[in-house]
Amino acid sequence: MTNPIAVFLVLLFLTGLGLDMLFNDSAASLLLAKKFFELIEWVAFWR
Repeated sequence: MTNPIAVFLVLLFLTGLGLDMLFNDSAASLLLAKKFFELIEWVAFWR
C-alpha cells in the first residue's frame, strides 16, 4: 500500500466518522463497534 492510498483511506474513514457524528449522533459507529465486539467473542469461542 502506498502512502497516498493510505492517506486517502484514513481521510475517508475520518470523514465517515465525522458525518456519522454530525448527522446520526454516532449511532452507526456505535452499532459497528458492538457488532465488532460480538465478532471478537465469537471468534474467541472457536479458538
